[in-house]
Amino acid sequence: MPGQNFSAMSEFVLYGFSAFPQQLLPALFLLYLLMYLFTLLGNLLIMTAVWTELRLHTPMYFFLCALSTSEILFTVVITPRMLADLLSTGHSITFVACASQMFFSFTFGYAHSFLLMVMGYDRYVAICHPLHYSVLMSPATCAHLVAWSCAGGSVMGMIVTLIVFHLTFCESNVIHHFFCHLFPLLKLACGAETASVTMGVILVFVIPLIVCLFLIILSYVFIVVAILKIPSAEGRHKTFSTCVSHLTVVIVHYGFASIIYLKPKGLYSVYSDTLMSTTYTVFTPFLSPIIFSLRNKELKNTINKSFYRKLFS
Repeated sequence: MPGQNFSAMSEFVLYGFSAFPQQLLPALFLLYLLMYLFTLLGNLLIMTAVWTELRLHTPMYFFLCALSTSEILFTVVITPRMLADLLSTGHSITFVACASQMFFSFTFGYAHSFLLMVMGYDRYVAICHPLHYSVLMSPATCAHLVAWSCAGGSVMGMIVTLIVFHLTFCESNVIHHFFCHLFPLLKLACGAETASVTMGVILVFVIPLIVCLFLIILSYVFIVVAILKIPSAEGRHKTFSTCVSHLTVVIVHYGFASIIYLKPKGLYSVYSDTLMSTTYTVFTPFLSPIIFSLRNKELKNTINKSFYRKLFS
């Protein structure tokens, strides 16, 4: 019966990198630690540059700050625990800690997807309705969009976590992942209604992400149509350049997620499955600040000026 797991199972074991050769774990620890620290530093640099440079106080950079915040929080929820497990022998995690990790990872993960959708809408308004941009994207509207993205992430995180942790876990307490993720936990569930609940929670998990992607694609369809109407090649290039960094991050974000979640069952080994999962949880957040910094000239110049100012002051 749902709810029996509260008394029947008090902890889980994160299998994670347990099958990897022990001599390889320190190298993986160092690699992921450096990527984690760079993710934190890169996003903090972006946030500092935006808040200290007045000319970057625009909706696009305000959303970028919110995106950087969600990225930092997402990695903080997952990566430190993963790094600790790489160097430790005890990989157990309490029931409450596992539920908390799932809730916060989904909260910040969904908030990240919602913010990418909002940023796509921002680019659509800026390019397709430039005369109404200041009205449609007023400071109050931007604040509301960010607040709704965070609230939406929290609601989705709560719904998914409550459904999963009211299932009965009786198969095993070993989670074949390095954090408390949805699909490995669903494999541990049992009971008469498990199959229907599993299908329901997968739909709840997937549909908002598909809707976000669809709206981003729709925004860019209108953007491309508007850009093609610009008579000069220079004008088209300049307009599209404001979208390149966001579009690249969207492709990376959904591309890695698709590779991980849409791959055929049993196609890869335990080693490759674990390493592929880190592409979404570690590598994608690592790439994001690099893409925004290198592909955005204003932001790159501001970060460079701030760096040299600190270095030679």
